[in-house]
Amino acid sequence: MTFGFYTLGCKVNQYETQAMERLLREMGHEVRPFQEPCDGYIINTCSVTAVADRKNRSVIRRCRREHPESVIGVCGCYSQHAAGALEPLGVDVVGGSSQRQEFLEQMLLALEKKQTRPVLDNPMGRRSFEVLPPGGLEGRTRAMLKVQDGCVNFCTYCIIPYTRGPVRSAPLPLAVEQAQALQSQGYREVVITGIEIASWGMDLPGKPPVTELIEAVCRAAPRMRVRLGSLEPRIVTGDFCTRLSALPNLCPQFHLSLQSGCDTVLSRMRRKYDTARYLESVNLLKTYFPGCAVTTDLIVGFPGETPEEFARSLDFIQECGFADMHIFPYSRRPGTPADKMPGQLPNAVKEERCRQAIEVAQAMSRSYRKALAGTALPVLFEEPEGDYYTGHSPNYVKFYVRGENLHNQIRQVRALSPYRDGVLGELL
Repeated sequence: MTFGFYTLGCKVNQYETQAMERLLREMGHEVRPFQEPCDGYIINTCSVTAVADRKNRSVIRRCRREHPESVIGVCGCYSQHAAGALEPLGVDVVGGSSQRQEFLEQMLLALEKKQTRPVLDNPMGRRSFEVLPPGGLEGRTRAMLKVQDGCVNFCTYCIIPYTRGPVRSAPLPLAVEQAQALQSQGYREVVITGIEIASWGMDLPGKPPVTELIEAVCRAAPRMRVRLGSLEPRIVTGDFCTRLSALPNLCPQFHLSLQSGCDTVLSRMRRKYDTARYLESVNLLKTYFPGCAVTTDLIVGFPGETPEEFARSLDFIQECGFADMHIFPYSRRPGTPADKMPGQLPNAVKEERCRQAIEVAQAMSRSYRKALAGTALPVLFEEPEGDYYTGHSPNYVKFYVRGENLHNQIRQVRALSPYRDGVLGELL
């Protein structure tokens, strides 16, 4: 049988799609690009915003329209909480945000024209970590290692705790074994990922801190660069930085979730830190990892956000000096407390604030990349783009270099100047 995949959303979804692709290949099936004719199509959905929900439905409708005879399966966070919306869209097999092996079995049954059933559970009842094969897409230089699932933060704007359930952690020996396997397969970099990796270990005996996991993975795979996924800011302490700065293969790029640079908005979001604690984390990282890239996410136009609160956010992000940012206008998410909050702002206001924040973020990014001029960095090359070969440095700056096939090579590169979304460089 032939299958095509379409993945929406976060790195965890990307990891789980890659795992399903590998499972199907191990069963003797073929995975093709999504746009090609296939017997079955699997759409792995996201539900972080109402906008994401609309995109899910659009992809499903288009797939059914273009492939009326194929079997379509939908899994992920959207189908987990909105399974009833899928039948009218022509979906054959419904899965949720877990039980991927069973979901694939139901897909195969559907292709054999046998009766199928939804693969859904109650996320709040999940207590064990679902083990899936690690890896990356064929030909990729970077793989992902999922070490954690679930979230118990219950931020007022977020549906994910309701679709993913409580925290479940990969046992440390499993994470080490999978990291070693990825290294033996030739990957040069691994990204430690999860829904909220800072909470890794809180469900394990003794509640080990995530620093133990990071140290173990770095030491188990010394020939791979190790990059961290998004971090909760409060995890960054002096001990955290001291231990991690001793790991030579840890990438000095840290994505600290911010969401707002104003304390009153953070309180309404039910975030568990204020701007003073966040700035402490940023300063610690920049002290222990000189030149590191601190990146973040920002939501603008949260319910009730006043012009003064937005202005404080803009001032704060400039104080932090981020290397890169993702800016999002607040999107109402039915089923979350924020959806019912007073002070919902018009789209025009949110879009204008988004534009202003992006302008500030782009200036900071260019400043960070400009400061790299003249320095030499090891770049892991990934793919050609026009006349250049592109790759990323440890601090996750994209480099454009003229050269032949550099795929999966790590080469020393001198940074010259900002270029497009990265830096123009020359091989040393």
